[in-house]
Amino acid sequence: MNIIWREESRTFHLYNDQVSYIMKVLRCGQLGQLYFGKRVHDRDDFSYLLENLPRPMASCTFEDSKAYSLEHIKQEYPSYGTGDYRSPAVEILQENGSRISAFVYKSHRISDGKPSLEGLPATYTEDDSEARTLTVTMEDAVTGMTLELSYTIFAQGGIIARSARFVNRGEQPLHLTTAMSLCLDLPDHDYDWMQFSGAWARERYPRVRRLEEGILSVGSRRGHSSHEHNPFIILKRHQADEFQGEAIGFSLVYSGNFLAQAEVGSHDTTRVLMGIHPDGFDWKLEPKEAFQTPEAVMVYTDRGLNDLSQTFHRLYQKRLARGYWRDRERPILINNWEATYFDFTEGKILEIAGKARECGVEMFVLDDGWFGKRCSDRAGLGDWVANRDRLPGGIAGLAQKIDDMGMKFGLWFEPEMVNKDSDLYRAHPDWILHVPGRPSTHGRYQYVLDFSRKEVVDCIYGMMEKILSEAKISYIKWDMNRSITECYSPALPADRQGEVFHRYILGVYDLYDRLTRKFPYVLFESCASGGARFDPGMLYYAPQAWTSDDTDAVERLKIQYGTSYCYPVSSMGSHVSTSPNHQTGRTAPLHTRANVACFGTFGYELDLNTLTAEEQEAVKDQIRFMKEYRHLLQFGTFYRLQSPFEGNVTAWMAVSKDKKEAIAGWYRTLSGANLAYTRLPLRGLDPEARYEIQVRKETEQPFGSFYGDELMNIGLITTDGTAGEVTDRENAPRDFDSRLFILKAEE
Repeated sequence: MNIIWREESRTFHLYNDQVSYIMKVLRCGQLGQLYFGKRVHDRDDFSYLLENLPRPMASCTFEDSKAYSLEHIKQEYPSYGTGDYRSPAVEILQENGSRISAFVYKSHRISDGKPSLEGLPATYTEDDSEARTLTVTMEDAVTGMTLELSYTIFAQGGIIARSARFVNRGEQPLHLTTAMSLCLDLPDHDYDWMQFSGAWARERYPRVRRLEEGILSVGSRRGHSSHEHNPFIILKRHQADEFQGEAIGFSLVYSGNFLAQAEVGSHDTTRVLMGIHPDGFDWKLEPKEAFQTPEAVMVYTDRGLNDLSQTFHRLYQKRLARGYWRDRERPILINNWEATYFDFTEGKILEIAGKARECGVEMFVLDDGWFGKRCSDRAGLGDWVANRDRLPGGIAGLAQKIDDMGMKFGLWFEPEMVNKDSDLYRAHPDWILHVPGRPSTHGRYQYVLDFSRKEVVDCIYGMMEKILSEAKISYIKWDMNRSITECYSPALPADRQGEVFHRYILGVYDLYDRLTRKFPYVLFESCASGGARFDPGMLYYAPQAWTSDDTDAVERLKIQYGTSYCYPVSSMGSHVSTSPNHQTGRTAPLHTRANVACFGTFGYELDLNTLTAEEQEAVKDQIRFMKEYRHLLQFGTFYRLQSPFEGNVTAWMAVSKDKKEAIAGWYRTLSGANLAYTRLPLRGLDPEARYEIQVRKETEQPFGSFYGDELMNIGLITTDGTAGEVTDRENAPRDFDSRLFILKAEE
């Protein structure tokens, strides 16, 4: 790993053993992009990669050249309006109405390690030897604005982390109306675009299209990263698949409005932009004020999509998530929401908790309905004080009773919202985001608190801090159940209203930061109506997220499969829920519900008292199994094997770091008659090791012993034992079936 500056040719070369990133200070003083891809040898001058040809209709920078046009030069951080007609990375509105700027190279510095970003989540290092950082300072002479472009290359993996920081060193206020986190100009457009999109209860489905001339983009203007589109895209070569070929992943470490875009020009180059969505964004910088963009992470691979994902998994699991719970196995919990909704008493809660403890559950989580006048979704949000009619001893009393049972206690909050029927709203009706004189839309009868205001965040912090200080609470589920509308803050002047969306997210980060610092041993799980804020920004504060409100195991196959392209298994909140499922009405076998949920943090979302004695015994066995293997399942190397988007079977697996253990999950959606012979090739094993295999449906059964190379090159036999008329009704093929294969290397 190194960063080399060649003074004579004015080139930068960032590289490790897998990747090279090469830039050059151009004749005009701006920074040009020369190469990003597989590691190449260093040389004194890479200027041959800068291609210039006279083009009809080109707007040229220099009087003596008809070839030098920024429209046809690959750039690192292009400005608006100086000959480049493609989408810019930056646009600045000045007092005279101009939006023109041109940032030229002034200086640079190279440092070991990686600096943090003030007020923002970002990847980090624990030792300076893990990464090196290049900071290039650029300046726009007319406005006095300086731009610091930050590039961090990690020692391991094809990773480049990028961000930009603006400082107004001029004498007049300036307005940033576009400030992207990265721009990458690629020399061709021979890529497939992958986005991860959907809606509530069907988040992060992979969608693939070919790049063509024009713009492909996804984004959010909802105030959060959204169910609809995730702040993550992949450009992959057409022939690339899970196990071979080139791909580049782009991920934004941010939880608010975002834009991810690829623009193919008329000469087949591709410009990728990622950052805060410019629509509605307008950040005023007074003289000497600064603005920091969120971080964007780029990962390159030439070994297929699984390798790309595994690089993101390692980085986000170990160098984005932080704190006590980062490397620890997650407790097996039970949540009462789908068991009771708002209809519960303390006695009912203790009854559910008692049976859960009997089955081996380690933590009870009390969901919505414990505070204020919260008997429905119409009242109570914002009043974070226990309802003593339901909980006579308050949260502290209930938490103590759960603790006396031998379990940990967790609690649900939705701190960013308020109902109009609440003491908080009656005391501070101006604390919601709203436009004076206009009606305000609600979502689930709730309104968004103005977290751009410090006094609002301070108030919510005070209520949450009091509860957490007084009660034995080990886990917080932090929910956010609506998008932002009427995004206006009465506390800000007219020329700063374009800052509200971003200031809101900074307020959320501030509250998370204060609480996680004050209560470092509490496990935080982020949630936003399920998966509406499943993004890297949240993982910095909460090492796991509720993956989706859809708890149906069959639907979760698609959701968790799509999520795995960027996010590690340890970040995916996944529970066994009741059957028929509350979102889909589907009846799925108990073993399949558990076999899906175990590739996640694992828990239960039902009342175990309603199960039969046989089912309760099965739950005990599931919990025993999860306790034995959760480290492997949550922290092993994850491989996608068969996609639910391409057939009737889904398969994936986790392999231990030393390759001595592995668990493969096999899931079939629909059964059939006279089924074909099938095999499942595995991945990531030691080809020389011999593995003893057990197959688990309801329980473990011997399956056989095979060498790793057999399992990877020939595959596991997954054919059903009955191909003709079924005579064994109990073991007959059925819909929504699944098996786990447990592999242990023989000594």
